[in-house]
Amino acid sequence: MAASSTSATRATRAERPARVPSKKTKLNEIDKSRRIPENGALTPWLFVLPAIVVIVVFFIVPFINTLRLSFTDSTMLKAGDFIGIENYIKMFNDPRLQTALLNSSLYVVCVVPCMVILPLILAALVSGKGRVMAFFRTSFYMPVVMSSVIVGLIWTNLLDSRGLVNSIFQSLHWISEPIPFLTDRWLLLFSAMLVTIWTGLGYYMVIYLSALANIDLSLYEASQLDGCGPIRQFFHVTVPGVRSTMMLIMLLSSIAAFRVFNEIYVLTGGTGGTGGEDLTMSMLIKREGTGLQARTGYAGAISMLMFVILGTLIVIQNIVQRRNDRNA
Repeated sequence: MAASSTSATRATRAERPARVPSKKTKLNEIDKSRRIPENGALTPWLFVLPAIVVIVVFFIVPFINTLRLSFTDSTMLKAGDFIGIENYIKMFNDPRLQTALLNSSLYVVCVVPCMVILPLILAALVSGKGRVMAFFRTSFYMPVVMSSVIVGLIWTNLLDSRGLVNSIFQSLHWISEPIPFLTDRWLLLFSAMLVTIWTGLGYYMVIYLSALANIDLSLYEASQLDGCGPIRQFFHVTVPGVRSTMMLIMLLSSIAAFRVFNEIYVLTGGTGGTGGEDLTMSMLIKREGTGLQARTGYAGAISMLMFVILGTLIVIQNIVQRRNDRNA
């Protein structure tokens, strides 16, 4: 009996169909076959190698070379010798540097608040759906894609002594003489600020639009049920929802404002205003570092000062942002 039962069990097992591997097993086998070997530690670096090469060649190497040049008396025609911190001593006694530093700092103080607030208002106004909103979004973004030459020609024709603005004011008998938008030191500087704001509104508006899309719509519905109007919703729902984006735009616009070049260069024709009174840090570096009479060592010292100022600005804003995130 025992022998017959054993033979019956073996026959039953033999009659069972072979076990078919499941889809999960096949996927696991495929994943294991495609998995990077554990001993291939260099393989991930191959994917980021092109980016590392670009950063090293176009950023790190020029930075080191600029730092080296700042301690030499090199010019465009000679390599120069090591002179220590003489360029830095000469730089801090240069009245042109004081003028450029004042203009760039004033540019940051005046432009950054407008770049943080105005694009947010525009984004809140055009965040709806429909062809009309799409038309306004496109219109506000158009100055961003324009070249600096075209922007300069537009605003030069508008602000010239015989331009459209002065012609309209004179026809309305508001002024007797043309307003010197492009010749007066302060009017020229503030005109360049206006151009910067005009060209940057659309860019930062798009950043705010992406941040507004991440705000929960139920917050607006709840605030509406509590009796909040559009203005109170803007201050109590929209602004807190994009606080981190506001800090990012403040950082980006601060760096861009301190490094301003195109607007001043185009409006002044490359002269930096009457007597160079509207020079900025970037224009001073360009003036000292280019041409046959270029003093590349001195320009390198100014560049390093600009690097330290921008680095300090970035660190301060990061500290403020971290404190705001902790308090939130």
